[in-house]
Amino acid sequence: MNAFIAVGAGAALGAWLRWGLGLWLNPVYPAIPAGTLAANLIGGYLIGVAIAFFAQHPGLAPEWRLLLITGFLGGFTTFSTFSAEVVTMITRGQFLWALATATLHLLGSLSATGLGLLTYKLIRG
Repeated sequence: MNAFIAVGAGAALGAWLRWGLGLWLNPVYPAIPAGTLAANLIGGYLIGVAIAFFAQHPGLAPEWRLLLITGFLGGFTTFSTFSAEVVTMITRGQFLWALATATLHLLGSLSATGLGLLTYKLIRG
């Protein structure tokens, strides 16, 4: 598999899934856009699992890592959308919502990544 195709295909799939999450979840609780938060938390968890997996399988073709981590998870997680949503809240004077959103994304994503690493280690024994 070509590296260029791996990154592009993964990114397209990740972006489509993130877009779908936004359509589905953002209307549920508009004060803190749930689709963006879900994408970042799920992506944080999955990258933890992926990092642990690829560390245990160094012989896999590098294109698989490019497909999953750089492409799919890069397209799926959404720091730029998160940033725009928080800045919009700030410009509207919704300072507490902005702080809550930023805190949930940061602490949640870091925790999810750690949980992903731990999950893989527990599964692998």
